[in-house]
Order: sequence, then C-alpha cells, then structure tokens
Amino acid sequence: MASRTTYPVLDTRSLNRATLARQLLLNRAEMPAADAVAHLLGLQAQNVRPPYFQLHARLAGFRPAELASLMESREVVRIVTMRSTIHTHTAQDALALRPLVQPARDREVNYFRKGLAGVDLDKLAERARVFVEAEPRTMAEIREELLKEWPGADPQSLSVAARCRLPLVQVTPRGVWGKSGQVRLTTLREWVGDDHGDGPASVDDVVLRYLGAFGPASVKDMQTWAGLTRLREAFERLRPRLAVFQDENGVELFDLPDAPRPDADTPAPPRFLPEFDNLLLSHADRARVVAPELKGRTWSGNQAHCTLLLNGFLSGLWKLDGDTLTVELFSTASGESKKSKESKESKEEIVAEGEALLAAMAEDGEHGTGSVRFGSISG
Repeated sequence: MASRTTYPVLDTRSLNRATLARQLLLNRAEMPAADAVAHLLGLQAQNVRPPYFQLHARLAGFRPAELASLMESREVVRIVTMRSTIHTHTAQDALALRPLVQPARDREVNYFRKGLAGVDLDKLAERARVFVEAEPRTMAEIREELLKEWPGADPQSLSVAARCRLPLVQVTPRGVWGKSGQVRLTTLREWVGDDHGDGPASVDDVVLRYLGAFGPASVKDMQTWAGLTRLREAFERLRPRLAVFQDENGVELFDLPDAPRPDADTPAPPRFLPEFDNLLLSHADRARVVAPELKGRTWSGNQAHCTLLLNGFLSGLWKLDGDTLTVELFSTASGESKKSKESKESKEEIVAEGEALLAAMAEDGEHGTGSVRFGSISG
C-alpha cells in the first residue's frame, strides 16, 4: 500500500497570520478602495454599513466618501453572489463572478418549485428583465408584475425565481454612506453597461484569486466561501502551480507559492470588523480565527454581532449606538486571565483603535467624535 504524501504543517497561529496578511488586517494597506474590493473578491454587504467598516479596518486613510463615490459612479455594485448573499463588488467582478455562482442560484430556485408550478422560468426571467430595465423596481413591484402572468403561483417563490435567474443589482442611493433609499433593482448590464472586463471568469482564475485573498485554504474552504460544490477538479488542475501544506489535522491546504505567510509571532493589532465580515465566513474550518470554545458567540438568536479581533483572533463584540462604541470582551480574551498590566495594555490598544474608527466615520457626518466604553452587549 502506497504511503500518503505528507506536506509541511501550518499550525493554527501560522494560518491565522497568513490569512490576516491576505485580508489586509495585519497592516492597513496603502490601496485605493476599488483595488481593495477587487483584491478581497468583494465585501459581504447584507446591510449597508458593513462594507465601509470592512475597508476602514483594512486601508490606511480610508473614509466612507471614497466607497460612496464608487457606488454613485457605478464602479462598484451591490449584487447577490457567493452564498446567495448580497456582496459589494467592482462592476468588473460582478460581471465575472455572477456567472460562476449561477448554478447555485439555479439550485436555489429548485427548492421553490412547488410554488412555481406551471411557471415557465425562462419566460419569467425575460418578463422580469424587461420590467426592471424600464426603470429600477422594488421586489414587491416585481412580484406584482409576475403575478399578473401567473396569479396562482406563490408570490415568495416568484420573488426568489426573479432574484436567482437574473443578476439584479441594488441601485443607488441604496448602499451610499449617509444616504437612505428603498431597495430598487435593475439588471447588472443595464446598470454598469458593457465596458467592464472580459466577461465571465474561469473557475481556475477564481481559485487563484481566492487563495490570494483567503489562503492557505482547502477545497472545502473555497466551497464554503463560494457556496459551490465540486471544485476539487480545478484545484487538481492547478496543483503543479500551487504550494501545498496541511493543517494540524492533516487537511490538505493549497496556496500561491509567493503569497505572504508571515511568521506566527508577527504582531496583530486590534481590528473592529462588522457583522458578516468574510474573514469569519469563508473557510469550512474557522479555527484559524475563531477558537473552538467561542463558536457561536458572534450570534444572539438571529442577531449577528460586530466582532473584535485581538492578537489576530476573535476576542469580543462591539456595537455602535450614536456616538458611543461599546466593546464586550470575552473572558478568555485580551489577557483577561493573565496579569492586569497586559490586560490594561490590550484595552488601551482597543480604545485607540475604536477612537480611530469613530473619527473616520465622523468625518462624513455620520457620527460625532464619540467615545469607547467596555460593557455587555450580547445579552
């Protein structure tokens, strides 16, 4: 029986530092916001403000107006892509990545087939396309339009089918910092035109980009990020071009040969991340950021919390109420079980980082100078 190939082992802390480096969370990058959105393969954007907080944590000198301007100029858009969730992508990436995840969106429609009995899905997509390209529409308006053709169909199923069959973008002012607006939708092509990139991306190219932003990673890690299956074949095609490692459990990890893999002792400053940051959602095994004993601590019921990284790992939660940023540290975090001097130093670093966040957001009139306090927010 042939012996199994063994590869260099990357322990949890080494994986943590490598991933933080790719995610621009060890040192803030001197990078335009559009380049960062592309490098990160998009920003989770189920709510309006998280993309702004994600970029603040990663970019030197970032201010909300920079991303807001990209939204208004249609250089970045809000669209359903990975894991059937809204992401902020560059226009070029939206056009390239949406076709990659379309098979998953088609499978999603299949879950609602009972409510779509007698509905011609191609005809539905065409009717919805014409309707939203005439002018941006709300989902309720789209649903009512489709019910005219299929009055016996389930309204929610019609909405899902339209959202999955068409690449619908949320038009501005939705998503613009400091502005409000109802969710109105049109097609991606109608919103951004045809002058962005070379069309759909190949699976192999996306694997390489994923590793550049989230590696080292396993096949299952990327499948978790994308919400897709059967990606092993692409990794095998690319194997000769990749570095291969394994984690402490023997799971095979792939990486770009020249990608940064900092020393495990590299300092990692505190970082405030919003709810649903892709750092915490893009690996099958999240132990590189979330200690096993803290699994589930970022949720209360169906409420997702904003998270605090300390020394590179999930260490607490935070919440912004008006001008007050409240931080809840987990009992195992920030040296709480160690000597008080270390705990004091950690808290001073957290306060400084929190004040920097408040100052950056205040510049655009969203908040005042604000204050940072420690307390309980998770109930």
